[in-house]
Amino acid sequence: MLGAIAGDIIGSLYEIRGLKTMDFPLFVPESRFTDDTVLTLAVADALLHGGNYAEKIHSYGNAYPLAGYGKSFRDWLQSTDLQPYTSWGNGSAMRVSPVAYVYGSLDEVLQEAEKSAFVTHNHPEGIKGAQAIAAAVFLARKGSSKQEIKEYVQNKFGYNLKRSIEQIRPDYKFDVSCQGSVPESIIAFLESTDVENAIRLAISLGGDTDTMACMAGCIAEPFYGGIPKEIETEVRKRLPQDLLLTLDAFLTQFPSK
Repeated sequence: MLGAIAGDIIGSLYEIRGLKTMDFPLFVPESRFTDDTVLTLAVADALLHGGNYAEKIHSYGNAYPLAGYGKSFRDWLQSTDLQPYTSWGNGSAMRVSPVAYVYGSLDEVLQEAEKSAFVTHNHPEGIKGAQAIAAAVFLARKGSSKQEIKEYVQNKFGYNLKRSIEQIRPDYKFDVSCQGSVPESIIAFLESTDVENAIRLAISLGGDTDTMACMAGCIAEPFYGGIPKEIETEVRKRLPQDLLLTLDAFLTQFPSK
């Protein structure tokens, strides 16, 4: 989960800038957590305490109203009936990584990823995106190779993971749909050499940088055995105490391995 939060914070500065390079500072004073971090920790809190996903996401979202939510989600935050709004956006996938640490089988992870997505993103593509990221994180945790992860995701979800970052980058545009950002984020992980490299590759596509780096980072973290200490230090410096408490409670109860 630290990989997801690191990707979000690192990518926050570059969103909508159309960055097409891997040569950029990881952290600057303006680097900050966004909705990806807030809602990832909301899911973590729900898993920790057996809470309702919708209620936790609603509570965390309203606690951090300026975290950079999309319009439909902002409208949902203002509602009281908490009904899903048929979204296929990548918000379901960006927040799902904690699910992969709690359950012991891939089938359980897929079922719970669907539940976590459905409270807002009940469109099939929104559910599929969340399941694909959760499955990739789970397989990475369990020691699967990149080839095994690639083949599973392609066969199960139909995503085209045969493209390279170099092929995608020149024409890639900002895209917040699951179908237009989840596969590309997984490809960034597949091509990476370490956690930092996965995050840099995702950001270098010039799209929804915080969310794509979040998704690439959350898979890379368990695959490479954690995130570098210096990155974790920078992440922790940028989180308020209440979010740190949720993070540390989750990491204590559900270690990476």
